[in-house]
Amino acid sequence: MTRTPASALYWRILGINGLIFALGTAVLAVAPVTISSFVLLRELPVLAVGLAVMMAANALLLRASLAPLEGLTTLMARLDSLRSGDRLATSRNGDLFHLVDQFNAMLDRLEADRSTSTAIVLDAQEAERRRIAQELHDEIGQSLTVVLLELKSVVNRAPADVAEELRGVQETVRSSLDEVRHVARRLRPGVLDDLGLTSALTALATDFSATSGPRIARHIQPLEGLSPNAELVIYRIAQEGLTNVWRHAAAQNAELSLTQAPDGRITLRIVDDGSGPPAKPGSGIHGMQERAMLIGAHLTITPAPTGGTGGTGGTGGTEVKLTVPPASRRTDV
Repeated sequence: MTRTPASALYWRILGINGLIFALGTAVLAVAPVTISSFVLLRELPVLAVGLAVMMAANALLLRASLAPLEGLTTLMARLDSLRSGDRLATSRNGDLFHLVDQFNAMLDRLEADRSTSTAIVLDAQEAERRRIAQELHDEIGQSLTVVLLELKSVVNRAPADVAEELRGVQETVRSSLDEVRHVARRLRPGVLDDLGLTSALTALATDFSATSGPRIARHIQPLEGLSPNAELVIYRIAQEGLTNVWRHAAAQNAELSLTQAPDGRITLRIVDDGSGPPAKPGSGIHGMQERAMLIGAHLTITPAPTGGTGGTGGTGGTEVKLTVPPASRRTDV
């Protein structure tokens, strides 16, 4: 019969119990202790001590054999599908090391499948964004531009009172054209493809500062060794983080920083002095966590350090921090 981990554990427990009872029988056989056919009161302590010793030995041996089950239960309770790398340490001397190895292997497969599926979905999303941005720029943008030119020609020939009204229409069309271009840039920032991540983040912070939202200070360091996928992930997380600050945080100030440590580790931080982290993460935060997983990065969303942003003295606020490991340990889609 094939020896499986389950059968091995069965025979191990059976052997432990058999050994304990055999030792107990041997001790009673050689010990100068007799038991009457009717147990006397003075013999009860001897029996109680013997039973206690056997049960204690049995409990200790079984606890050592089944200890990995407690670790597995704890791991399953704290396991987060959006946090990778959480595994249970194995010891080749344990009785359940096969179970632990298979559980860790299962987690590896699940995380690999999730990363692959997420990468496919996000790639399709980026392709769709690129297509929509291109259509907005090439079709709607050009159509609005033609409308502006025709309006200009009409204004030049129209009577003064009508021309004044047409100028108002011109401004509305021009505003719509600017909005279309802004949406197209947010869907697929051409500056990211043309000039790189540093320029794209600078332009992103400038765009948000130009709105009626919080004032955004930026500290962006030029980076080395980033792949296009990693750059896109960092940009999208920064974009979503600033969007959350603008829409939900009710902040007056925010700070966007991107730094690279001497060991190659890259840190993106978005700190605001607003109302603090959300009580329940929404779809935007889940999307940020999924993107971080794609490049093996670690994302945390916590209350901002005391002092607010830039030492403004606030006590609330949120800190979004993305830590990207060095290039030798980063995985790209």
